Amino acid sequence: MTSPATTASYETAVTDLLGLVAYGELTAFERLAADSALAPTLAGKVQVATMAAAEFDHFRKVHARLAELGADPTAAMEPFVGAIDAFHEQTRPTGWLESLVKAYIGDALTADFYREAARHLDGESRAVVRDVLEDMGHGAFVVEHVRAAIAADPKVGGRLALWGRRIMGEALSQAQQIAIRRPALAALLAGLLCAPDAEAGDEDGVGRMLMRLTESHGARMAALGLSA
Repeated sequence: MTSPATTASYETAVTDLLGLVAYGELTAFERLAADSALAPTLAGKVQVATMAAAEFDHFRKVHARLAELGADPTAAMEPFVGAIDAFHEQTRPTGWLESLVKAYIGDALTADFYREAARHLDGESRAVVRDVLEDMGHGAFVVEHVRAAIAADPKVGGRLALWGRRIMGEALSQAQQIAIRRPALAALLAGLLCAPDAEAGDEDGVGRMLMRLTESHGARMAALGLSA
């Protein structure tokens, strides 16, 4: 296992992870800003626009951390543009409820993925990632509106359940592509590459991580009143 934070591999892995998070937050901002136009009420529009503003604030924090590490933030994000854009293209919502489910399921799944990787980072980078992924309570808004829609029309639940499973499948597919193309990042995710003050992993780390991600996804689907 490689652990010293001074190695080139570790530096590459940290830059990769922060670049991935930064581009993910930037696209989340863009997507939510656009989705606010789908809101059927002014209150809904304000709520989603507020979520978008929070995502951009997260982007600025990760961008700043990359600069502190001496990395070019734009160059750090570039390797992940294709995978993240493909995810959003394949999961483009067709209406307000689909946009809410994607915001809740997709963003939370992504956050879980980043938190898993953050366990193996140096203290300062770990703190930045965990800070930008902190739950700001927007999930309650989504759960309330999706459950109300299902109560009004139970048929909506089946359609949204399929949508939630599609989001999960596409996210895992793109994550696998990223891991194949960025070996240092894959090693960091497994905990086989980590900072001296971080938690190390083992050969089964990725399998257990995927199990935890799947369990969390199931719990969120249940919270929405949907079957996983």
